[in-house]
Amino acid sequence: MPRVTVHRKAHFNAAHRLHNPNWSDERNLEVFGKCNNQYYHGHNYELIVSLTGEIDPETGYVYDLGKLKDLIKTEIEDVFDHKNINIEVEEFKNIPASTEYMSVVIYNKLRKVIEEKFDLKITLYETPRNFVTYSGEE
Repeated sequence: MPRVTVHRKAHFNAAHRLHNPNWSDERNLEVFGKCNNQYYHGHNYELIVSLTGEIDPETGYVYDLGKLKDLIKTEIEDVFDHKNINIEVEEFKNIPASTEYMSVVIYNKLRKVIEEKFDLKITLYETPRNFVTYSGEE
């Protein structure tokens, strides 16, 4: 059977602050600039979840995109949307709330509920010009 990649796009708004508590205020400002604002700042994140797998000969689907939509809502949007990532998302209590780490956290949350027979890739846009991808490599 051919292997095909399907994609589902989602959106959430969230605030974060890039900050290393082990550094001085000066060093944080030097490295993170305005993204170190002590009052946080927000983004309109765009998320693309991509699944690669064989086409099911009975349904013609690689994966039911309605099911994927529901998984993204419960596992990602409900957790991240309109939240302060540093404070309200448990995974970021001890790691920086960077887009890079966010893509890894999103991947791990979805990997737990999507069968291993599907290759999973996360593309997360922080801005229209700044985005990251992650597909499970360590």
